[in-house]
Amino acid sequence: MEFIDLKSQYQAARALIDQRIHDVLDHGQYIMGPEVGELEQRLARFTGARECITVSSGTEALIIALMALGIGADDEVITTPFSFIATAEAIVLVGARPVFVDVDATTCNIDPTLIEEKITARTRAILPVSLFGQPADMEEINAIATRHGLVVIEDAAQSFGASYRGKRSCNLSTIGCTSFFPSKPLGCYGDGGAIFTGDPELARAMREIRVHGQSRRYVHTRIGVGGRMDTLQCAVVLAKLERFEWELEQRTRLAARYDALLSGRLGRVSRAPDRHSAFAQYTVIVNERERVQAELMAAGIPTAVHYPVPIHRQPAYVHLATDPCPVACDLAEHVLSVPMGAYMSADQIDEVAFSLLRAARVELPGEPADALC
Repeated sequence: MEFIDLKSQYQAARALIDQRIHDVLDHGQYIMGPEVGELEQRLARFTGARECITVSSGTEALIIALMALGIGADDEVITTPFSFIATAEAIVLVGARPVFVDVDATTCNIDPTLIEEKITARTRAILPVSLFGQPADMEEINAIATRHGLVVIEDAAQSFGASYRGKRSCNLSTIGCTSFFPSKPLGCYGDGGAIFTGDPELARAMREIRVHGQSRRYVHTRIGVGGRMDTLQCAVVLAKLERFEWELEQRTRLAARYDALLSGRLGRVSRAPDRHSAFAQYTVIVNERERVQAELMAAGIPTAVHYPVPIHRQPAYVHLATDPCPVACDLAEHVLSVPMGAYMSADQIDEVAFSLLRAARVELPGEPADALC
């Protein structure tokens, strides 16, 4: 069993993907070819955002967004410690300081009730992460930002396709940033990402920054980076978009099957009723995680831990931590992600769920406890 089955996805969409790739090979415009603009238009329509700017990765999306806002030295950005390192890395790379706010124990997303106490005169932005595919409480976060004159950047690297109160992730704040890393809900075959905004001036700035700060060829009006998403990767995402709505429906259906089998028996990351997850991961809460992982591996079931060490405990970032963030630390010791993807079968979901319950020493539905020994 694959943790994320990209091979089956490719076989299902092979004709679409191959044709899109061959189109690029035929016209030969590998950088900023026509597929780049086409993808940006399609993604903007999908999210409802006014502007979309494709970039070379989700990390670059965050960096470019921060640069466009002029965030840098002596500035602070409030964010979560329970995320992939790129969230804080982007803040540090522009010269600013990440200020970590602990997370909600049920959703694993930043706890909005703890944000305001961390706001100082140096705070410029709030950068929540829509972890595991579920948006953070963006309405409350936006309200806090408005009260304090701050900007909100959604790190939606895991949540493209998700929704919050009827609006798509990436269109929930001033700026939304996502990733098309191959394992994401909508992934390419390399690195790629996109930035979304409703502000045309910010969009213009970010478009210039991604091409070395150029307003036109060889005229550099601002400091920039080499942050373009290449045409071939845009072509792959365009092909995958044709099946994406169906894949989201499948992920939802399969997650519901996991829920039915695990509910009341094993802890899971909760999903708020006002939002719909893209299920980048299906994550449970277990004790004795190493033993559970080993038993699942022996049964042929791969797992992953997102994330075993919170960012504020990482060696390169520990000097920046001012809050122990105990919830994030506790979650880091107990979260476990199991296989999830649109091309899994119901039988595979059952196999994973029952194997997980056995490994966790939990009584299976209709199975006496002594059968687990």
